[in-house]
Amino acid sequence: MNSLRMRLFATLVTATGLVWLAAIVWTYVDSRAQFESILDRRLMEAARMVDSLFTPARAATARRPGSADGDEATLTHMVSYDRHLSCQIWSLDGRLIGASDGAPDPKLSDQRDGFSNRVIDGQAWRVFALSDPAKGFRILVGDNLGQRRQLEHGLVGSLLLTAGCVLPILAPLIWFSVGRGLRPLNHATRDLAARDADNLERVAVGRMPSEIRPLVDALNRLFGKVAAARDHERSFLAYAAHELRTPLAGLKTQVQVAMGAQDAAMRDAALAQTLSAVDRSARLVQQLLTLSRLDSSVRPVATAWIPVEERLRDLLAGMADMPAPERVGFAPDLATLEIRMDEDLFDLAMRNLMENALLMTPEPGAVTWEAALGADGSATLSLVDAGPGIAEAERAQVVRRFVRGSRRAKVGSGLGLSIVTMALEQSGARLRLDGRNDGPGLRASAVFDAGLARCAPAATARL
Repeated sequence: MNSLRMRLFATLVTATGLVWLAAIVWTYVDSRAQFESILDRRLMEAARMVDSLFTPARAATARRPGSADGDEATLTHMVSYDRHLSCQIWSLDGRLIGASDGAPDPKLSDQRDGFSNRVIDGQAWRVFALSDPAKGFRILVGDNLGQRRQLEHGLVGSLLLTAGCVLPILAPLIWFSVGRGLRPLNHATRDLAARDADNLERVAVGRMPSEIRPLVDALNRLFGKVAAARDHERSFLAYAAHELRTPLAGLKTQVQVAMGAQDAAMRDAALAQTLSAVDRSARLVQQLLTLSRLDSSVRPVATAWIPVEERLRDLLAGMADMPAPERVGFAPDLATLEIRMDEDLFDLAMRNLMENALLMTPEPGAVTWEAALGADGSATLSLVDAGPGIAEAERAQVVRRFVRGSRRAKVGSGLGLSIVTMALEQSGARLRLDGRNDGPGLRASAVFDAGLARCAPAATARL
C-alpha cells in the first residue's frame, strides 16, 4: 500500500474500530458488574419484602404439601411480584411452607443466609437466603441467571449493531477528511511537477499545515543549496576558463616563435618559455582537480597523530620542482609537535602553503616553519616568508577562489590559499593570515584547537 491517503484511511478506520471494540468490551464488563449488583440488591429487597408481608398467621394457612389450592392463592398474591424471580418459604425444620408461581420444586439453596449460586434442572440460579428465627421460617428468592445473561447480551448486541451502522457512515467521512488534509501536499506536488529543471525558486509556504511545513522548508533549503552550488560551478568554470586561456595562449605564442626562430638562441628561449607555460598550466590544472576533489569529498575524515617536522621534511623532499626548496627552515619547537588530522589533507594544506611561500619569496630569501602551543592545549603551526606579504584589507578575500592580492607573484592562479582553507576546515582547523612584525612578509598559520595537538610522548622529557 504505497498511497499515503490509503494508509491514513486504513489506520483511522482500524483505530476507530478498535476504539469501538474496546468501548464495547469495557461497557460489557462494567455493565455486567452493575447488573449483578443491581439484581442482587433486588433479590435482597424481594426477600425482605416477603419477610415483612409473610407473618406466622399466614404461615398457618399457607399451602403445605398436600394442602388445598385455595391456600396457594394467598401466597402467590404475596410473592409473585416479578416473573423473573422465584420465591420459596421454608420452615426452619425443613418443611416447604409456600412457593411463588414458576418456582422450581427442588430447594433453591441450602445456605442459611446470604447469596449463593446453584444449578437446578440444568438452569443456573442466583439465590438470596434470609432466615427469620422469630417467625420460624427462611425465605429463598432466586433469579434465573439465563435471563440476566440475556440482558447483558442484548446490551452488547445493541452496541455492536450501533458500531456496524456507524462505521460505514464514518468511513467515507474519514476518506474525505484525509483527502482534504492532504490537499496542500498535493498542491505542492503539482507545483514541483510543473517546474522545469532550472526553476529553483522557493516553494510558497503560505497557509501550509505545520506537519507539511518542515518538508517544504527542507526542500527550500535544498533548492537554495543547489542554486548556490550551480552558481558556484558556473563561476568556477568561468574563472577556470579565463585562467587557463592566458597560459595556453602564451604556450601557443612561444611554440610559434620557436617554430619561426632563425637562430638557436631564440629557439631555446622560446622553448624555455614554453616549458614555463606548461608548468603553470599543469599546476593550475592540478589545483583545479584538487578543489574539485575537496568540493565533492563525502568520505569520513580518518585522523591520525602526525609528527609535524618529519612530515614537512618528507613533503619538501617531494617538491624538487619548486625553486630552491633548501630555503625552507624549521624552528626547534617543531620536533616535539604532533597534529591530529587526516594525513592526506595535512599534506595538501602544507604543500600549498610551502609552494605559495616559496613563489612569493624572492631568492635568496628564506621561509621558516614555526610552532606554538597554547596553555589550553591548542597549537599554531605557522609558515613565515619574506615576500611582499598581503595587505590587511585583502586578507579576508585572498582565501577565496581565483582571488589574488595586489602584491601577487608572477605565477599562480589564486587557488592555493583557498585549497589550504578547505583542507583545514574539513579537519576542524582554520587558516589565519598575519603580517610580520620584523619586516615585510606573511605569517600563514594553521590553528588547531585543543585536542588536535600534543607534544610527542618520546620528546616530552626534552622540553
